[in-house]
Amino acid sequence: MERGGRWAVLGAAAVLVLSGCGQRAAEHEPDFASAAMLPERLGADGTTITVGDPEAPVKVHLYEDPRCPYCKEFETTGGGPRLRDALLDRSAIAEYTFASFLDDRLGGTGSKKAVNALRASLEEGKFVEYHELLYANQPEESVDGYTDAYLLKLAGEVEGLRSPEFDAAVKSMKYRAFVTASEQAYEKAGGAKDPEGPGTPTAVINDKRIPLEYGALLMERDTFAQLLQEIHDKPEEWDATTL
Repeated sequence: MERGGRWAVLGAAAVLVLSGCGQRAAEHEPDFASAAMLPERLGADGTTITVGDPEAPVKVHLYEDPRCPYCKEFETTGGGPRLRDALLDRSAIAEYTFASFLDDRLGGTGSKKAVNALRASLEEGKFVEYHELLYANQPEESVDGYTDAYLLKLAGEVEGLRSPEFDAAVKSMKYRAFVTASEQAYEKAGGAKDPEGPGTPTAVINDKRIPLEYGALLMERDTFAQLLQEIHDKPEEWDATTL
């Protein structure tokens, strides 16, 4: 299949690693001082959690399941930290849709409980820090480890997150409807080809979904950063790409 412009090489080992990568072509507004200062909000669809400057030119929509070990890899040692850098310097904005299908596949309720707790953390303005902490301390996939007690213990490490309201939301599954709607949004994102959902993690960058066969680039920290940089610097070439 033909690819547009200089995006012709979309190999798993060197996705869009083009000449001139790593040099910013545009000036940005002053950086956010820390991840804790990043704007975070619930989208109008009621399921998308958005983080970052809404005017940022690169939009990265991520589909994740809290129990997914590949999501942990992305968020801790893969492209996640580089995405966070892009959020901080206002060159990108992140959107998150959370699935919970691993509970049905593996048994238990850990994914659902974690998604509920993440929604509760958004209500307190602490989603960014809590999201990072959950993946950094993710239990083994086969272990239904995201219990109420564990989720509250981790929340205690985020300054200002624990409160009677937050604790009650976690214990009562206050955002159960959000959890269900988010899973449905994930499944819908798979389309007719993948009716059970696109897989996790999946990234859609400026409305173009990274194909599964190129998913390895999400785990290559520097390559993912270069991809974001190229899309930022040459958006018209990304728009012309057929994936």
